[in-house]
Amino acid sequence: ASFKFGGEMLIFSMPTNVYEFDRNHSIWKTQYAKKGKLSTYSGIINIYNFLSDSFKYNRTSDLGYLVGRIFVNNKNHYFVEGKRQMGYLYKDFGTNVIDKQALRKVIESSLEYVLEFDLLVPQYDKIKIITVDHVQERNHNAMLKTGKRLGFQYNSDDIQGEEAIYTGR
Repeated sequence: ASFKFGGEMLIFSMPTNVYEFDRNHSIWKTQYAKKGKLSTYSGIINIYNFLSDSFKYNRTSDLGYLVGRIFVNNKNHYFVEGKRQMGYLYKDFGTNVIDKQALRKVIESSLEYVLEFDLLVPQYDKIKIITVDHVQERNHNAMLKTGKRLGFQYNSDDIQGEEAIYTGR
């Protein structure tokens, strides 16, 4: 499922698998998880943010960012894992029950969260060399990966280990 608003698009992706948490995950510190191991087996709904232009112009190399993950168990108890407000508003796994109203609140929080993202200029050194083939092949599309980063306080070293911005040949 997807939700488009302005220049943003939220993509909701739900794998068909059921997952168990890694032994180091903070969920094991909760009383709910300690009551019974079966309560922690969960389905996941991943929430990604993309620029809507990425789909409009078929820019398949553009980046999307994970906004949050909704974990739901067989008793319909849920919690949300994410950054900033996404991670602390919906953390009562044994208490919160997923329903239409709860999903609406999570979606609204996701929308508020992505509105804080800023589109950043790619690093010069990542795009300084380009081939003629790349220009001719993609002249109708953007030649740069476009992605957004949180605009609160961004440092270039916060993205170490991510792929290069330029995807030329």
